[in-house]
Amino acid sequence: MRRFFLIAVPYAWLLALFLVPFVIVFKISLSDIALSIPPYTPTLTDGLKEFLAGLDFENFVFLTQDDLYWKAYLSSVRIALVATLLTLLVGYPIAYGMARAPQEWRPTLMMLVILPFWTSFLIRVYAWMGILSNEGLLNQFLMMLGIISDPLIILNTNTAVYIGIVYTYLPFMILPIYAALERLDGSLIEAAEDLGCSRAQAFWLVTIPLSRPGIIAGCFLVFIPVIGEFVIPSLLGGSETLMIGKVLWEEFFSNRDWPVASAVAVVLLLILIIPIVLFQRNQQKQAESDQ
Repeated sequence: MRRFFLIAVPYAWLLALFLVPFVIVFKISLSDIALSIPPYTPTLTDGLKEFLAGLDFENFVFLTQDDLYWKAYLSSVRIALVATLLTLLVGYPIAYGMARAPQEWRPTLMMLVILPFWTSFLIRVYAWMGILSNEGLLNQFLMMLGIISDPLIILNTNTAVYIGIVYTYLPFMILPIYAALERLDGSLIEAAEDLGCSRAQAFWLVTIPLSRPGIIAGCFLVFIPVIGEFVIPSLLGGSETLMIGKVLWEEFFSNRDWPVASAVAVVLLLILIIPIVLFQRNQQKQAESDQ
């Protein structure tokens, strides 16, 4: 009974918070827009026969016919990949330094990493608007030092979006990498150096491969939410910053076209799920081959 309960709880959680909402969104994506409450048709109140007859895939066909949507998907994937790489380049040295710091300093360093979570996400993004604007702190500081004579145009560009994403999601990259590096056996590095490797070679041949699970976990924790991000590109990005999260928000709350918005959400979810499933199968095959 206890074993059944332990297995049933996570499946019930997935059923209630993932599968059921997904089925509802998928059903709306097969509906048609209507000037009613809810703003789509058909509904179950119309009768089961009319409900099933009114469902179709017109919204998914529409997504393939309008350039806006597939360009938004491609732009979101590109921005998410670049932002994940930048976050990894910034986060790995920080995690490595934390893992190599004296034991008594590690809790303090951990607290500093998670400290931004004590402040509202929206407030932190608004703070970057004040920092990156033409009259913001960054431009004023650079002009005071004489590095620039005219303000840099950073806000409302993709550069500002990357800065906001890296800053916001950096802890999600640092923490899993730090967890992997902290468990790393230091004697393996010493053994590699005794066998003739330099410190740089030991780092690339031992440390990086053994920390790969943390790197992969961190990349997934950053890439998955970033690809659907809409707050950062809306506040820090300009009109040329095209991400599917912004399109999804506009369809739901500005155009009130729930069926098309639901179709956009379903395709976005498939884009995220398929790589995760393929990765898990690959990891399972590797684990079976190692045994």
